[in-house]
Amino acid sequence: QVQLVESGGGLVQAGGSLRLSCATSGPTFGNYAMGWFRQAPGKEREFVAAFRWNGGNTYYADSVKGRFTISRDNTKNTVYLQMTSLKPEDTAVYYCNAGDTTFQSIFRGMSYWGKGTLVTVSS
Repeated sequence: QVQLVESGGGLVQAGGSLRLSCATSGPTFGNYAMGWFRQAPGKEREFVAAFRWNGGNTYYADSVKGRFTISRDNTKNTVYLQMTSLKPEDTAVYYCNAGDTTFQSIFRGMSYWGKGTLVTVSS
């Protein structure tokens, strides 16, 4: 069973920055990918960003392009989401997501989920 452990959420003012981390016990090769989703109060969970371990291709939601950056540390099996120019509408619980993309969609969510970390952006 793959475990994902997130950290780094918190309260920040609009225009500020935060970095989320997600450590994985799962594979970091082949067709595996990792990413982030978020769920704001009263809204559905939505894709934020992801990348493939093999090749390093990255993907972003239009709403975060140019502000958020997903990166990895292979030595720590950890993925990061650097969030800058934060807006109140970025307030949500952020979930780490991972899985094998052979039969799963990065954009719809893969097999494994973290418990989530709350990001609150005040205006």
